Amino acid sequence: MIVPPNVFKYLGKKTGSVGESLELQATMADAEKVSNKQVIFKDYVSGFPKESDMYLTISTISLKVPEGSMAVLVKNLYLSCDPYMRPRMSYSTDSYTTSFKPGSVINGYGVAKVLDSGHPNFSKGDLVWGFTGWEEYTLITSPETLFKIPNTDVPLSYYTGILGMPGITAYAGFFEICSPKKGDYVYVSAASGAVGQLVGQFAKLSGCYVVGSAGSKEKVDLLKNKFGFDEAFNYKEEQDLVACLKRYFPEGIDIYFENVGGPMLDAVLANMRVNGRIAACGMISQYNLEKPVGVFNLMNIIKKQIKMQGFIAGSYYHLYPKLLEMILPHIKEKKVVYVEDIAEGLESAPLALIGLFSGRNVGKQVVLIAKE
Repeated sequence: MIVPPNVFKYLGKKTGSVGESLELQATMADAEKVSNKQVIFKDYVSGFPKESDMYLTISTISLKVPEGSMAVLVKNLYLSCDPYMRPRMSYSTDSYTTSFKPGSVINGYGVAKVLDSGHPNFSKGDLVWGFTGWEEYTLITSPETLFKIPNTDVPLSYYTGILGMPGITAYAGFFEICSPKKGDYVYVSAASGAVGQLVGQFAKLSGCYVVGSAGSKEKVDLLKNKFGFDEAFNYKEEQDLVACLKRYFPEGIDIYFENVGGPMLDAVLANMRVNGRIAACGMISQYNLEKPVGVFNLMNIIKKQIKMQGFIAGSYYHLYPKLLEMILPHIKEKKVVYVEDIAEGLESAPLALIGLFSGRNVGKQVVLIAKE
C-alpha cells in the first residue's frame, strides 16, 4: 500500500491538463484526444459561495501520459465535496492548503480509475483515491497523492468518505488526540456530516456516552436511529447553547470533537470537565464570515486543564492501514454504517459543494461522475 508522506503539501499543485507544463502538452499533442468536461473556479469569493462562482467548460485531453513522465492519467468516478474547500475559494497565503486559482480547474479528493501510467506504482486498470481534478479525466503529475484501493467489496464512493480523508480525520482526531476511555462523555458538533457520523460511532464502540448536534429534525433522527448516538439535538432550536449542553451533559463533557467553532465552541468550553480533550477538526460556522466570531470562555482551558489541539488529516496518513484494519470488519458486520448524499453528474458539483455551507446535504456529499 502506498501511503503519501503528507498529502497536504501537494494540495496546491495543479493536477489537471489545464495546469500542465507546456512541455507535457507538447509531448501529448500527437496522442489521441477526447473531450473533457471541467469545473472551473471563476474568482475569489467573499461571504457565502454561489454556484456562479464556478462554471463548466469543455476542453480536450490525451488519454496517454507523456513518454518518459511519471504522471498518471485517470478517469474520475467520484468527487468529494468537503468543507475545507471553502477557505480555498478565498485568497490566502498562510493556510495549509493553497487557494484555488481563478480560471483553473477545481481540485479535491476523488475516486478514479487509471487509464495510463508512467509511474511504477500504478498500472492501467488500478482503482485509486486521492487528489484529482473536478473534470472527467485528469493527468496527475504528483501521484504521491494517490492511494491504491485494495478492497472493492465495499462501495467505491466510500473512498471519498469513511475509507478516505474523512475516515482518517475521524480516526486520528478521536483515537490519537482525544484518547477516549470507556465511560467518557462525548459531544460531536456537525454530527451527521462526513466526519461527525463516524466519530459518534467510534465513541459508541469505545463505550462512551455520545451526544451530537445537527441542523434539522431529519439529521437529529439520523443520529439517534441510524448512528446510535445516545442523544441528539437541533442547534437551530436552542436559544442558549450553554444551558442546552448543560442539559445534555449535567456532569460535563470529557471529549468534544470540534467541527463548528464560534458560539458552539464557546458553549462547550463552559461545559468541559477537568482534563477534557478537544480535537479541533474544522470550524465551518466561520468559513463564510469576513470577520470571525470571537470565543470568550478560553479561561476554562486553564482552570479545567483542557487539552485542545488542532489537526489536519494529512499529518496522520501513516495511520491509514490501522484505519482499514479497524473499520473494514465493522463495515462488513454492519457495526459501523455510513450515509452518503450522492449528486449525479459533473454539472451538479458546484451546487453540491455550496450546499455544504447551508446544511443542504444529509451525510457525506459525493458527486458521481462516471460508473467504472
